[in-house]
Amino acid sequence: MDRRLEVLAVCGVGMGSSLMLKMTAEDALGALGVDARVENTDVSSARGMSPDVVIGQGMHTGEIADLAPVVITISDFLDKDGLAAQLKERLTEQGWMP
Repeated sequence: MDRRLEVLAVCGVGMGSSLMLKMTAEDALGALGVDARVENTDVSSARGMSPDVVIGQGMHTGEIADLAPVVITISDFLDKDGLAAQLKERLTEQGWMP
């Protein structure tokens, strides 16, 4: 990808769990060598944004599944390796990673 990737970490309120997910996503993207800006937000605010990637729990990503080309549903907010594997697969599908 020839520009910085815009990533949203989403939760219901946009505070605690999305902040943990933001830090995990930053670590996972860094391990993959992906230049990305990660923001954490709530579902309502996310609807007014145009990210490349949305990451969140299924109960939230289902509501915003059409918001971004890549929507990743997670179950463990701290599983950096699991998230990195999902990101690598989905970003490669989009042609954003070799």
